[in-house]
Amino acid sequence: MNKKYTLLLLSILFDGIGMLSFVIPMVGEFSDIIWAPLSAFLIYKMYKGVEGKVGSLVTFIEEIGVFGTDFLPTFTLTWIYKYIIKKDKED
Repeated sequence: MNKKYTLLLLSILFDGIGMLSFVIPMVGEFSDIIWAPLSAFLIYKMYKGVEGKVGSLVTFIEEIGVFGTDFLPTFTLTWIYKYIIKKDKED
């Protein structure tokens, strides 16, 4: 499997982890405190360049739950932007 599709699978997995906070109400909010910086770091490492920098900022804000955005699949949306909208073929 090439890097492009490995990133897609990891993106779906990490979005799933981020959505686990909905499963256990009180514990879930606490887990966002840990998951927000970790997810920002992961997306920064997975998607180099502008996508990684913008993605890390967006995922941090989203996972903290600002503006009720905790449900967004930021990792997967970043992959869609990079490989479908932007049509990046480098990987």
